[in-house]
Amino acid sequence: MADRAETLLKAASLRARFEAEGARVVEAAILQPAEALLDLYGEDIRARAYVTSDALRGEQMLRPDFTVPVVQMHVADGAEPARYTYSGEVFRRQEHDPDRPSEFIQVGYEVFDRTDPARADAEVFALIAQALDDVPITASTGDIGILMAAVQGLKTDERRKQALMRHIWRPRRFRALLERFGGQRAVSEARAEILAGTGRVETDAPLIGKRTQAEITGRIDALRADHAAPPISETELTALETLLTIRETLPFALEHLRDVAVDLPAIGPALDRLEARITALAARGVDVDHLEFEASYGRTSMEYYDGFVFGFYRQGRPDLPPLATGGRYDALTRYLGEGAEIPAVGGILRPGLILDLQESLT
Repeated sequence: MADRAETLLKAASLRARFEAEGARVVEAAILQPAEALLDLYGEDIRARAYVTSDALRGEQMLRPDFTVPVVQMHVADGAEPARYTYSGEVFRRQEHDPDRPSEFIQVGYEVFDRTDPARADAEVFALIAQALDDVPITASTGDIGILMAAVQGLKTDERRKQALMRHIWRPRRFRALLERFGGQRAVSEARAEILAGTGRVETDAPLIGKRTQAEITGRIDALRADHAAPPISETELTALETLLTIRETLPFALEHLRDVAVDLPAIGPALDRLEARITALAARGVDVDHLEFEASYGRTSMEYYDGFVFGFYRQGRPDLPPLATGGRYDALTRYLGEGAEIPAVGGILRPGLILDLQESLT
């Protein structure tokens, strides 16, 4: 395993590549206010980050990544087109896999530019690929925006769409919701009567827990409204299932997705963006004919990605952590920018893993 000094030297070398492309070097404090991350991801982030408390600053987190503080800094500077690079430690709890380090160094490259998103996507991907051109890697790509567009275009009510959107990054919960909204999940007779409005609800029973009577009644009303809504059509469910299983090289994936768009027409604009990205990647010298695209790729990553996503892995070892990952996060800039949004895409490399791979090949 590469030692810290070697990793820092590799990180400096990688960062210099991005500086040569015109990126400005930035830094972010190791202790970050927890509020923004909790607002973005909910309490789930606590399972992945180290949280502490400060008497003056409130709840803080050891930096889980650089993207959020870089976006905040960029918006504070006026949200003009810019490129940034950085390097430093990030901290992630690894309770599910104690063999993985909980502290490691990242090097990143972020592009904020609203003029040509496809070209910016291709730029970030190609530069990171070039930084890895001396190690045997395989790349995976996807596009969260296509699935988001599919959900937003479903012929169902807004409450159901919002529920599905919240759980895009939780594949099992997402699938369970689809089954329920498609009328494929049975409920007990008593529950069905309550949802239909014919069963008895005890309003004078003692309250247990922290929910008020109004909150409980509101939840029952919401469940009844959902139960009364017509199911998502079999045609749309089948099309969504097909979309989620697409895993092809880019040109074939686009062709397959165009077929799916017959039943999910809302994904059309997202597919046009995918086609523009393929053209931009080819112009950057990327072999798009052999670049893998997986429609579900990125759904278990950090939840701010809402478009293009990618990862680079050791060839033949997809079980190992990726050497580099990245994607587009336009919605994050809207959320943190409070009106000063600017489309953004970025990626990070892990110099320690790169060195370990290079050492294993010698």
